[in-house]
Amino acid sequence: MKSKKLAKLFKQKRMAAGYSQIEVSKKLGYASAQYVSNWERGLSVPPVRTMKILIKLYKLSVDELYKLLLEETLALETSRIKKAFGIR
Repeated sequence: MKSKKLAKLFKQKRMAAGYSQIEVSKKLGYASAQYVSNWERGLSVPPVRTMKILIKLYKLSVDELYKLLLEETLALETSRIKKAFGIR
């Protein structure tokens, strides 16, 4: 799933927490900041176990993240189903 809203949220929260991408990567056990960069550019979404760590690290609201993930998933699935049925 690609998510521009989620990407924006992760970048804003990381910067507000005062971390660089490499610092976050190291705290998560990744060898490269590329993972964090990809999340923040909306190219990929971190695994749920990683999101749980980011919630604590960035002091994210679980409800805020849950609602955003639900909204993004619903939009993606709606688009996919419309495309499959030829609906605009």
